[in-house]
Amino acid sequence: MRKGMTVLLCFVGTLFAEEVPEKTSARVYVDIVGDLFHAGHIAFFKKAKSFGDYLIVGVLADEVVEEYKRTPVLTLDERVQAIEACSWVDEVIVAPPLRLTEEMVQEHKIDFVVHGDDFNKDLLEDQYGVALKLGIFRTVPYTKGISTSDIIDRIVSRYDGGEFHRQK
Repeated sequence: MRKGMTVLLCFVGTLFAEEVPEKTSARVYVDIVGDLFHAGHIAFFKKAKSFGDYLIVGVLADEVVEEYKRTPVLTLDERVQAIEACSWVDEVIVAPPLRLTEEMVQEHKIDFVVHGDDFNKDLLEDQYGVALKLGIFRTVPYTKGISTSDIIDRIVSRYDGGEFHRQK
C-alpha cells in the first residue's frame, strides 16, 4: 500500500509542478587588458559567464590601453595566449575597439556586455555607451585584494627589499 501511495503522490505532484524554463543560451562579452594574468581575472570571467553560456573576451591592444592606463608588461600575444588557456573563456577577440560599437555587438551576436563595478562613470559612458543604450550592460563585483598594479608593486617592493638578490 505504501509503495503504491508514493507512486501516486509522485505522479500527482508532476501534474501540478510548475514547468521550469530551460536556460537560454546567451553570448557574453567582456574586454580586458589581461596583463600578468591572475586570479582576479579568472574570478571576473567566472562572474561574467554567469550571465550566459558562452564567454567572449576582447583582449585590448597595447596602443589602445595606453590611451587610459600604463603600457602592459606582457605583449598582446602573450596576454592572448594566457586568456585563451582559461577554461571560462570560449572565444578571444584580439585587439577589439576600445569603444564598443553596434556593429560589433551584431557581428558577434553579443547578448550581454559585462564589466567590473570599479569603473569611472565618464569612461563607462565613453567606452560602453552602446551597451548602455541597448540595455545589455551588466556589472559584477570587482575582485578585491588582487590586481595587476598590486602585483607590480609587490614585485618592485620585494626587489627593492633584496628578496630577488638572495643567493641560495
